[in-house]
Amino acid sequence: MAELADTVLHALAGVLDPEIRKPITELDMVGGVAVDPSGHATVGVKLTIVGCPAADTIERDVRTATASVPGVTAVTVDVTVMSKEERRALTEKLRGGRASRAQQFGPDSLTRVYAVTSGKGGVGKSTVTANLAVALAERGLRVGIVDADVHGFSIPGILGLTDAEGVAQRPTRVDDMILPPVAYGVKVVSIGMFVDSPSAAVAWRGPMLHRTIQQFLGDVFFGDLDVLLLDLPPGTGDVAISVGQLLPNAEVIVVTTPQPAAADVAERSGVLARQTGQKVIGVIENMAGLPQPDGTVLDLFGSGGGAEVARRLSAGQDEEVPLLASVPLSIPLRAGGDTGAPIVVTDPADAAAVSIRSVADRLATRARGLSGRKLGISVV
Repeated sequence: MAELADTVLHALAGVLDPEIRKPITELDMVGGVAVDPSGHATVGVKLTIVGCPAADTIERDVRTATASVPGVTAVTVDVTVMSKEERRALTEKLRGGRASRAQQFGPDSLTRVYAVTSGKGGVGKSTVTANLAVALAERGLRVGIVDADVHGFSIPGILGLTDAEGVAQRPTRVDDMILPPVAYGVKVVSIGMFVDSPSAAVAWRGPMLHRTIQQFLGDVFFGDLDVLLLDLPPGTGDVAISVGQLLPNAEVIVVTTPQPAAADVAERSGVLARQTGQKVIGVIENMAGLPQPDGTVLDLFGSGGGAEVARRLSAGQDEEVPLLASVPLSIPLRAGGDTGAPIVVTDPADAAAVSIRSVADRLATRARGLSGRKLGISVV
């Protein structure tokens, strides 16, 4: 029976906590495994908090994993809650020696950080960010989004992290650590998850905005991400400056429309990024044209704006700033943003989805460099 219990414990290593995305055995969430002579297995599971939103999922997955072990005839899952000391030990383990509230994505981090920005609102920056994140996650990367558009948050709705009334899903708190909700394999945090109504107005000035971004980067546990995307507010205001200060290693993607007036403004967001030490790695032109049944394209917002922004931002630089993609106008793309169903998942053959996925292919192959990075290795 002891040998069978060990086999069950080994099977439980395949059960992941849906929020932390690590095996429950690694998180010390398994209180014990016992199997009686008849093959009845009893598994103790310790949830992080009372009312854990992932409780049903964890219990179901534990039951399924245990029942799959040959020799187990019945399963009982005994669910309890971690003690204060056990939660503290868990948060310390997750931080891996990093101090509480410490920045996770500084210059020593191996995570690729992309700040998605635009000169003006209404260019589809959040829609592009959300779909790009999901496309990267589909390629097996660990991806997170910080919805840094504090005044105009929309990422939770675009990714379906809202209820029928539009209220965003709340993150789980384990002591002073915030666990971000996960949608389509992407970990997400947004100020929209901390307000009482989707119509609530966040009327904050610079210091509060800076503190919010700082907390998102310090208090929210993202784990070891391959890619972190920041959906910045339009323009060159407080949040863009704060991100430049907090994440000087971030690389910037500028989103614009083909309209010359939008392109003029979009260039400024790229210029600000350079002033704060960040590197502009590309431009995405959204709403590039509306395909017609006869195969022609109707340029509702003009043409050439994305290429022009890329040309201007390339001037005087050692490396050319490329036009990463021209995303055509797409009704499914818009509809997916309204219903919380990203087009890269629901309609991958759509021209807009194909264009966004091409950017994901390009970013997914950019390896995380080790030069000058601390690896956390000591010589003994």
